[in-house]
Amino acid sequence: MGRRSAAPRKGDLREQALLDAAEALLEHTGLEELTVEAIAKGAGISRGSLYFYFGNKHEVLAALVERTLRTIRGEADSTARDATSPPAEVMERAVKGVERVWREHGTVMRAAVDYSALHPVIGTAWNDTVEAFARTMTQVLTRAGIPDEGGPEGAAALANALCWLTERTFYRAACSPGKDYPAATATTVAIWRRVMSG
Repeated sequence: MGRRSAAPRKGDLREQALLDAAEALLEHTGLEELTVEAIAKGAGISRGSLYFYFGNKHEVLAALVERTLRTIRGEADSTARDATSPPAEVMERAVKGVERVWREHGTVMRAAVDYSALHPVIGTAWNDTVEAFARTMTQVLTRAGIPDEGGPEGAAALANALCWLTERTFYRAACSPGKDYPAATATTVAIWRRVMSG
């Protein structure tokens, strides 16, 4: 029995090239102006070949958002595994991880927020990711001494509200001319610290 190659298949590479092309185009083009033809050209394939992988540009965007959100879920998993560092350090590292993803993939993240209400697949992926991060941060808040109970002052409710606040703060930074992500991080960390210190 032959060994399977660990190298990516040609189709996988083409799909990644299409997603990379779409992300690059989103830097300068809104979704409305983005075309299947431009995405295919950016990936170096024909328009007809693109349809082998995606049915339309919205499917390309959904796959691009999902790829980016996997990075955030990886950050959440990494945060969840750290049960030994002080909770405030874990929180700060988590927020800085979120900043890194916004810095590297801000156009995709903005598109995810902008189109989540219009495209249910994108909306569901975005909500699931923020909620997964909130579950992880609930554990961090509990370790910081916030009661793990129901109600508006319990760790889960606070983590959920703080994660959505974090999302909106970075979204606003991404939309601003200067894209001041360090300021967004500093403000967000300060708010988390105040909640954690009671």
